[in-house]
This record gives sequence, structure tokens and C-alpha cells, in this order.
Amino acid sequence: MPLSATRSKHRFTVEYPINASPKILYPYLATASGLSHWFCQQVRTDPQHHFIFTWDGQDHHAELTSQRTNRSARFVFLDKNHRHAPDANYLDFTIESSELTQEVFLRVIDYSEETDDIELQEMWDNLVQNLREQVGG
Repeated sequence: MPLSATRSKHRFTVEYPINASPKILYPYLATASGLSHWFCQQVRTDPQHHFIFTWDGQDHHAELTSQRTNRSARFVFLDKNHRHAPDANYLDFTIESSELTQEVFLRVIDYSEETDDIELQEMWDNLVQNLREQVGG
């Protein structure tokens, strides 16, 4: 049995207030150019419209499988052959706004093999701080 088939997955969810409108925030979550400003070393797209995320010099291919303009984007990571895999890792970004308070929140769902919630919290805290610096919020 391949090693990857024996690993269990973990769903980590975190929410952050963001002082920016959904219209300003959304391109930073759903476009290669926006993501490359805060999320990883580089993000680009290939001819099949897959996103290629580069961390520590390694490429990770993903597909934007669902999106709602100014609301949400989900990236499902592909296997080493750039195909969909069962129980694939994914990232889900959702922008929520309160009509009452006008506050905007970013909810992140990180579904992967990483199970250390403290490490994930620190990583996302740092990433979202980078994002806030980009959007001015």
C-alpha cells in the first residue's frame, strides 16, 4: 500500500477579521497574481488553467474547483501526475461579511496531512498578516 494512502487527513478551520471589502480581498484569494503577493513564493497557471503553487522551490499543482466572485474560492490539489486524487488536499477561502457591523471575515479551511493545530495556527496567522499588509487591512 502506498504511503500516501495510509496517512489520515485533518481539517483545520480558522477565521480572521480583515479590514477590507470583499471586492478588494477576493482577487488576493482567487488569482495567481493575488495569491503570489502573500501566500507562497510564486503562483502561476499552466495551459490547463491549473494553479502551480511554489513552496521551498517545489511546485504543487491545484485546480480552482469552485468559486463565487467576492465570496469564495476552493483549490483542490492534484496528484504528482496532475490528476484528481481521492481524498485530495484542498484549501477553501470564504469571505463572510456582517450586514449589521460591516465587518469582513476570512474563513480558511486547510484540509491536508498536517495535524499539528498549533503549527497550522501559527502558519495561517503569519500568512494572513501578510495578506492584511497587502490589502491594507
